[in-house]
Amino acid sequence: MTAQLAPRLTSPEPGWTIEADVVVVGSGIAGLATAMHARRAGHRVLLVTKAKVDEGSTRWAQGGIAAALAEDDSPAEHLADTMIAGAGLCDPDAVRVLAYEGPAAVRRLVSWGAAFDLDDAGALSLTREGGHQRNRIAHAGGDATGVEISRALVHAVAQDDGIELIEHALVLDLLVDAEGAAQGLTLHVMGEGQRDGVGAALAPVVVLATGGIGQVFASSTNPTVATGDGLALGLRAGAEVADIEFVQFHPTVLWLGSASRGQQPLISEALRGEGAVLLDDTGERFLVGQHPMAELAPRDVVAKAIMRRMRETDRPHVWLDARNFDEQMWLRRFPNILESCRLHGIDPVTGLIPVVPAQHYVSGGLVTDVNGRTSIDGLFAVGECACTGVHGANRLASNSLLEGLVFADRIGALLANGLPPRREPLPRTTESALIGGEHRDRVQKLMTGDVGVLRTAESMALAADGIADVLAQQEAQPHTAAWETTNVAMVAQVLTAAAALREETRGSHWREDFPDIDNEKWRVRIVSRRNADSTISINLRKVPR
Repeated sequence: MTAQLAPRLTSPEPGWTIEADVVVVGSGIAGLATAMHARRAGHRVLLVTKAKVDEGSTRWAQGGIAAALAEDDSPAEHLADTMIAGAGLCDPDAVRVLAYEGPAAVRRLVSWGAAFDLDDAGALSLTREGGHQRNRIAHAGGDATGVEISRALVHAVAQDDGIELIEHALVLDLLVDAEGAAQGLTLHVMGEGQRDGVGAALAPVVVLATGGIGQVFASSTNPTVATGDGLALGLRAGAEVADIEFVQFHPTVLWLGSASRGQQPLISEALRGEGAVLLDDTGERFLVGQHPMAELAPRDVVAKAIMRRMRETDRPHVWLDARNFDEQMWLRRFPNILESCRLHGIDPVTGLIPVVPAQHYVSGGLVTDVNGRTSIDGLFAVGECACTGVHGANRLASNSLLEGLVFADRIGALLANGLPPRREPLPRTTESALIGGEHRDRVQKLMTGDVGVLRTAESMALAADGIADVLAQQEAQPHTAAWETTNVAMVAQVLTAAAALREETRGSHWREDFPDIDNEKWRVRIVSRRNADSTISINLRKVPR
């Protein structure tokens, strides 16, 4: 069957071509681990990163990586905690893979050189975070887990001359053959040298590990490069997307003023795991009595409680109280957060930390099976841009790093059995015009104000109308800001449509006009697909029990 051509981003014709067996896009834990496994399977790997290879999203992770590594813990208990946090929408098979294969994956990461913090007996030092019934969070450098994992994986990748690296490259569109299977992608390299400008990377396997969608919102913990590029690429190619309405807002991000935009400093949940508490302006611990785990409740519970208390008190933030930590504990366990606070004029040793929820993680993404395969042959997704079904309606704290690691292992095992056929990609003849970078701020304000933590039919209708107006402004010339803004608007369109359809409150999706869970109608996965004419097709799928 001849593939139907999906719209592509307006761009010059590729000026250069490079061939590989596997193209991996992204330099977080998921992308780097996938590249390592693909090499161990004997394949030539091209690793494409949007910034420098050591600047992936993983480096911003503070809390740690979750796995049942303690003697008093078990994969079954980790599975149960994950299912509870996911509020009825987790895929049990995917969660079983995560929980039972997680410990070995973490040990493999240690064998690759990641140095986690140890206790006095020389065993891994494990802590708790929200939603976990056991101490199972391994961390490094106190609150620098992501930095250490990134360092170890970047070093391991650099030792393998079978992995070619292209940095400062924005992925544009998927290339497919006459059967509709992936055969590479186009990208724009933002640098100088032999491979500059728009080019084509040809391979029968494309793995997207492009991270999150944080810049769809005005304030996020995500780096500035997180503009949903992989998700938008998949949407243009006709891949299925699910659970995208479940956007996790981290409860405790450092409040820098109501005018602050872009990436905001994260105040790790691990502080609450070590005994920090949340207070309102009167000094009341307002989470006590709202959930049995109080400040260690799942993130959606804590974020909603904070937003409610902010609304009730008409205050722009609440307070995190960690004054029970002495300075030595701060320096040992949370040195980077201490430095960040003091950089902004706050001393958490003696004073309270102003915190507010901000966009942090999207539980959905490109639909995959338990081996990372999307609905397009040859196209894989892993990490935050994928929807494995592990997270359901709400990601359990510190499961994201583990998910990237475990499902990278799975993709590697599949690739060890061989590659799909290599065929000639079809010429791309249809184009989608671009939206100017000046429109990004409008999309971000609409999404934050109308499709943020608090959602209603009325607010999302306003957002949908505004985004449709932005999508109609397709007259920009090809350049990075226009490509990124087009991606941001496309992701915002699909997210808003799914969120408006789900008329219930579940997990990290909070509808003020539908405050209850409706299992009879909405224990389903909303699966979206963008059509060639830019319309969205949506179908509902029952979640397996």
